Amino acid sequence: MLKKQSSTPAQVPPLKRGINSKKSKGGESFWNPKSLYPYWEIPKNKLLTDRARDLRKAGNLSEVLFWKIFKDKNKFGFDMDRQVVIGNYIVDFFIPELGLVFEIDGSSHDDKLEYDAERDAFMKDLNLQVIRILDIDVKKNLGAVYNFVLETISKRKSELELFPS
Repeated sequence: MLKKQSSTPAQVPPLKRGINSKKSKGGESFWNPKSLYPYWEIPKNKLLTDRARDLRKAGNLSEVLFWKIFKDKNKFGFDMDRQVVIGNYIVDFFIPELGLVFEIDGSSHDDKLEYDAERDAFMKDLNLQVIRILDIDVKKNLGAVYNFVLETISKRKSELELFPS
């Protein structure tokens, strides 16, 4: 059964174009100023970049299936990134413009309950919403996962629009 663990949406912090704004090589900002969530302000441990790249290359079956379905922005209107560094953690999937994290939980998470709780609390402090989907659901019930993700995206977008920047 799909499981959803979400943080209650809090007011998103005001948008800033400070030192954390993404810049292109020419110095021009390339983040989306119409974004509902200020994803350019999310802290990142740069030491995890290589590990995230390795995880993207390796990928387990359920993550690969999920990615094949949701990597196309045209399907739901937002870019989804895979194996993204947020703080000292690497999340499975992230929609930056919505501050929405999707975690695919397999049996390896059974003995990581405390770690996952700490990680989810960190994400919640950043006003990110964490959605957990069971590995087995991705493998055996992809249609339901697809509908669940689309509903979650729609709901998160509506929630964020309640808090204009």
